[in-house]
Amino acid sequence: MAFHETRFPANLSFGSVGGPERRTEIVALTNGFEERNSPWAHSRRRYDAGLGLRSLDDVAALIAFYEARAGQLHGFRWKDWADFKSCAPSAVPALDDQAIGAGDGVTRSFALRKLYRSGPADYWRPVAKPVAGTVLVGIGGDAQVEGVHFAVDHATGVITFADAPGPGAPLTAGFEFDVPVRFDTDRIAVSVASFQAGDLPQVPVIEVRL
Repeated sequence: MAFHETRFPANLSFGSVGGPERRTEIVALTNGFEERNSPWAHSRRRYDAGLGLRSLDDVAALIAFYEARAGQLHGFRWKDWADFKSCAPSAVPALDDQAIGAGDGVTRSFALRKLYRSGPADYWRPVAKPVAGTVLVGIGGDAQVEGVHFAVDHATGVITFADAPGPGAPLTAGFEFDVPVRFDTDRIAVSVASFQAGDLPQVPVIEVRL
């Protein structure tokens, strides 16, 4: 399987339904208590691309994209309109949105990530597909210039500095990002009559691990 660094048409993903999925194994004990465990360190997102279709031209664009990915064979980028920034949905990404590490005077490469916090619990989500031209990076609050002070691998989400940040220097970043996904079906069924009547085809999309 290959991954195509191509984004699913954003106008079609707008209006889709989806979000994170977790896998939890629950064992009910004889005393009524439960034991819960998760084999997944990270959530996995699912979406339905069919809900974003508004015209037969949209259907044609979907089918063209689907055929170019050979169905489930090749992965692609997906814009999750509910969660595609390092900041709040109403805000603009800033260089101090997310902490991505601290300098040690030796390490030059750091991976982008996003923090989800509620109460005492934290979850760091790896960000592997930043959007080109949106990545802002800071060292100790000082803005860095892409192409001069650092480079971004948009296929992996890794930031590489020209010079290793000094020991203890806080590294931060702001960015927009896509979700790496693939189609979760080898068949798309579309009826012109039913589509015009408002019956949209189901086109499941699922996040892939990279």
